[in-house]
Amino acid sequence: MRIRVNGEPCEIAAQTLESLLTELGYESQIVATALNQDFVRAKDRNEAMLSDGDAVEILAPKQGG
Repeated sequence: MRIRVNGEPCEIAAQTLESLLTELGYESQIVATALNQDFVRAKDRNEAMLSDGDAVEILAPKQGG
């Protein structure tokens, strides 16, 4: 299916937000996620189903000052 990840078109096999993170190599990182501009908590990612045309944002915390 085709979705947008962080504004970029992406062809994926994942069906859930949790499996998308694994597919993209984020499984061991702490990240914030949004699906179609709605924040998705880490505990809810396995139930967040993806559909063709969805927009996903994945944000990693940054350190610095």
